[in-house]
Order: sequence, then C-alpha cells, then structure tokens
Amino acid sequence: MAAFHRWRQRAQELRAETYAIYLACRDPGVPWYARGLAAAIVAYALSPIDLIPDPIPVLGQVDDLVLVPLGIALLLRLIPGSVMAECRERARAELVGGVPSRGRATAAVVAIWLAAAALIAGLIWRALGG
Repeated sequence: MAAFHRWRQRAQELRAETYAIYLACRDPGVPWYARGLAAAIVAYALSPIDLIPDPIPVLGQVDDLVLVPLGIALLLRLIPGSVMAECRERARAELVGGVPSRGRATAAVVAIWLAAAALIAGLIWRALGG
C-alpha cells in the first residue's frame, strides 16, 4: 500500500510540474525558443508518429521514455528560474480544485498534424502531376 501511495504522490507532482511548464510557456518572460521547444515536446509526446514506431517491442517505447524527459530537462534550463518558481506555485494552487482542461491543447496538436498531412498530400499530388 505504501508503494501505491508513493506512486500516486509522484504522479500528482508530475502533473503539477507539467502544468507549471505550461503556465511558464505562456509567460512573456520566457524566450521564444523555449516556447518552440515546449510545443515540439508536446507535439512529439502526443503524436502518433514517433522516431521509432511503438509496435516495435521495447524500442518503440524507449524513444518516448528518453526523448521526452530529455526535452523537458532542456526546457527547464531555458525557462528563467524566477518564472518557473512562480508558475510552480500557481500550478499547485490551481490543481487543488482538479485538473485543468486540455481540450484546446489537444485540438491545436490535431490541427497541426492535419495541416501537415494536407500539405504533404498536396505536394505528392503536385509531384505526380495531378
């Protein structure tokens, strides 16, 4: 039972840290390249397209387990410490009432992938003489 409690506590901490990063990326004090990296990390984490496809046993999950945390570690270095500390406090306060909505972020990622697919389809159509 103690292991389950520790696991649950760690999951709550991870949720708060992820939300704090989201809040930090909306802060005007965060450089544009940090925001771009955050968008790339989220897109990669939520994307059905991976560097190594998930159906490949073990290796398919290893890229997610390595690349996403490395990206987050780099992102935390790019965000000013004072901004991150303020956003961590805000995240803890806001998450007391529950999990914030992720609808807009999910819709944005889906829209980006659909736009990319449409662009690729258009390029293929043009290349084939259509």
